[in-house]
Amino acid sequence: MGSSDLVARNEARSRNVHILTIGAIALLGIALIIAVPAAGDWWKVVILGVVEGLTEFLPISSTGHLLIVSSLLDFEGSLGGTFEIFIQLGAVLAVVGYYAVDLLHQARQAPRDPQTRRFWLAIVLAFIPAAVTGLALHDWIKAVLFSPTVIGIALITGGVVLIIVERLPRGAATIHDATHLSLRQALGIGIAQALALTPGVSRSAASIIGGMLVGLDRRAATTFSFYLAIPTLGAATVVDLLTSLDQVTPSDVGRLFLGLVVSLIVAWLSIGWLLRYVANHSFVAFGIYRIVAGLIVLALVALGRL
Repeated sequence: MGSSDLVARNEARSRNVHILTIGAIALLGIALIIAVPAAGDWWKVVILGVVEGLTEFLPISSTGHLLIVSSLLDFEGSLGGTFEIFIQLGAVLAVVGYYAVDLLHQARQAPRDPQTRRFWLAIVLAFIPAAVTGLALHDWIKAVLFSPTVIGIALITGGVVLIIVERLPRGAATIHDATHLSLRQALGIGIAQALALTPGVSRSAASIIGGMLVGLDRRAATTFSFYLAIPTLGAATVVDLLTSLDQVTPSDVGRLFLGLVVSLIVAWLSIGWLLRYVANHSFVAFGIYRIVAGLIVLALVALGRL
């Protein structure tokens, strides 16, 4: 990439940030106008949107946190877990906004650049395991695995795995740019991501650790996890909403929209921080947090609070 091209893309990113900031503020105002009169629990929706935005791209399980916080808030607009899944679309839009310049550049390059086409083929390949498993087991997952006990156990187990993976000696990473991974590596990441269909496991943790285990460095694995979120969370949102449309009421529409907008804004702010963090830190701190959080969840279950 030439220096002039890099400068142009950085300038485009700067303009993009300003446009997205104005758009986000406008969307938030519209969402509040729609939701506040129709849903008296709109403040709970805001809290859940913040939780989603903060946790979606951290290796600590956004769905697990959302379900637990929803239960603690006695939130009645969950729609059997559909609300918690739907507002993940905000995180998808945050990724699209954050990488908008790169995505547009890749779209222009794809017809003549085999590397770009290969990268998106890798994303599709990594998406397939979770897509197939999720479609096949959708009803069973929501009926059986969306429980505080499962979430608590998954948080603890995932925390232990994070710490072990970070402590185990590994060979030097062979991939330092997410766009250069092989199709075999992509499939390995996709298989790891499929484990995150269990609430509490964490899609980002599974895909990032999976990426590191197949040879990506920490930043490349995190970047690929962000890109992989676009089809994975997008498809999960569409499928779950379509299967739950009969439960949605007019007041639910306001809740869903407000939750989506809040999660979009917070997730967008979180992406840059996480990329900076993972460049210089391990995930051990997140592993410890998961274990503590999981123990707290199991204690609340034992006390009858969840």
